[in-house]
Amino acid sequence: MLQGFDERNRDLIVNVGGLLTHRDEARISPFDSVVQGGDAVWEGLRLYDGRIFRLEEHLARLHRSAHALAFADIPPYSEIVEQIRRTLEANEMRDDVHIRLTLTRGIKLTSGMDPRLNTTGATLIVLAEHKSPVYDPGGITLVTSSVRRHRPDSLDPKIHHNNLLTSILAKIEANLAGADDALMLDDFGFVAETNATNVFLVVAGAVRTPTTRACPEGITRAAVIALCGDLGIGVAAGDSSQADVYTADEVFVTGTMGGLTPVVGIDGRRIGTGRPGRITRRLRDAFAELTAASGTPI
Repeated sequence: MLQGFDERNRDLIVNVGGLLTHRDEARISPFDSVVQGGDAVWEGLRLYDGRIFRLEEHLARLHRSAHALAFADIPPYSEIVEQIRRTLEANEMRDDVHIRLTLTRGIKLTSGMDPRLNTTGATLIVLAEHKSPVYDPGGITLVTSSVRRHRPDSLDPKIHHNNLLTSILAKIEANLAGADDALMLDDFGFVAETNATNVFLVVAGAVRTPTTRACPEGITRAAVIALCGDLGIGVAAGDSSQADVYTADEVFVTGTMGGLTPVVGIDGRRIGTGRPGRITRRLRDAFAELTAASGTPI
């Protein structure tokens, strides 16, 4: 899986600190915390027919993450929403759009890791792109990475931070193996997530997903868990091993970038029939109905 360039994004207008500029002219200070040490938090949003799915939940997670990192200046929801609105309006966007929000600690007076060097408030970056779901709806393949997810006492996954090197290293392994993405384990050897998505298994008609001990509390993940309840499908969070995913009837992954996507192979093992399974298809249809009928107008 390799994303390509979308011609609709050639003259994209991006928003850096409230300044709307052409993508080729956008600038961020070399003293900004995100450049200095990846000191930032982020969210991925999706726009469906003029509405952003689960906007409130995304903004709440952004605020929690920034607060956990002791950001001194966190813009209120209303200010962030206004900058999203300005960016979408400048690009005349309404549908099939992915929005990447980045909130950095701000600009430092000199290079260094010490947050006391920050002299300005947080920098908000709004990057909205025309982008359809990135995964093959017919299914993707995974390979287990040698890179483990952090323990919560090392780098808590509840902080949705910009330190994504473990994900990048895992993705490199997947690329070299010819797989679409990498399955990542926690420090105990249980399944955590992929390099980019949350993981779900279907066993005997019930849905299982890893705990959030070593993976983020995904917004799409939470929506799918709720849909299971609505549809009368059993669902539980707990530990699953590699053998559990190999022998599951179905496996699928979730995330804002790709929605709900079947997994048809892991480490050379075919999953189920090698095609999207019944429960996966049912949940994917229900998720599509949910995103079409809900969201915050923007």
